[in-house]
Amino acid sequence: QVQVVESGGGSVQAGGSLRLSCALSGYTYSGNCMGWFRQAPGKKREGVATIYPAGGGGTYYTDSVKGRFTISRDNAKNTVYLQMNSLKPEDTAMYYCALDAAIWNSRCLDGSWWPTYWGQGTQVTVSS
Repeated sequence: QVQVVESGGGSVQAGGSLRLSCALSGYTYSGNCMGWFRQAPGKKREGVATIYPAGGGGTYYTDSVKGRFTISRDNAKNTVYLQMNSLKPEDTAMYYCALDAAIWNSRCLDGSWWPTYWGQGTQVTVSS
C-alpha cells in the first residue's frame, strides 16, 4: 500500500525559507509523476510544483511560485522535496505531497495533473 508522508511545515516570517519533505513508501520507484499541491482556507486545492523523472526529469511550477520554489527528488530515498524561499503571506496553506499511480501521464507537466495518492498535508504559515 502506497503511503505519502509530508514533513517540514511550520511558521515563518515573510522572506524566510522552509523545506518540505515527502517520504514515499510502499512504492517501487519508477519515475512516476510526483508533486506538491496546496490549499488555503476557503480556496480550491491548487498544483504548486511537479516533477516527472520518467519524463526526462522535467518540472512544472505554477506562476506564483516560479523563481522562489524548487522541487527535487532523491530516488534512493524515495523522497520528494520542496524548497521554498522568499515566502510570502499568500503562500500560507496546507501543503500536500502527491504521486501518480501510472508511470506515464501526459498531464504531469502542464498544470492539469491530478494525482492518485495524497499525503495528509503539512501546514505552512507565513506571517507579514
